Amino acid sequence: MNKLSQQEEKELLDFIKFWLKTHGYTQKDLADELNIKSSRTSEITKKMKEFYKKGGVFNIIKNLIKIEQNWINNTQINSKKGNESYPYNQLDIDSLVNQITKDSQK
Repeated sequence: MNKLSQQEEKELLDFIKFWLKTHGYTQKDLADELNIKSSRTSEITKKMKEFYKKGGVFNIIKNLIKIEQNWINNTQINSKKGNESYPYNQLDIDSLVNQITKDSQK
């Protein structure tokens, strides 16, 4: 796979930051899920680049969906124990891929 362009990298990081904020998680939570030692943006970017090399944008999104599903499952388990639950939606991969394609053509 080719490398992510600087613009694609920026858009991906903007998406990840928005995605985390939407779900009430932090970069530290993401770093824990990615099994990386640091929650610094540079380390998260490095991991996203590894995913990209192994399967492009689809592989990045596939891994983010797995993380989101894990968070949802943990939330559901916690809500069964009487903790507060938050409504989460699964990433719409088709819309995301279409938007990335559209944005990369600009």
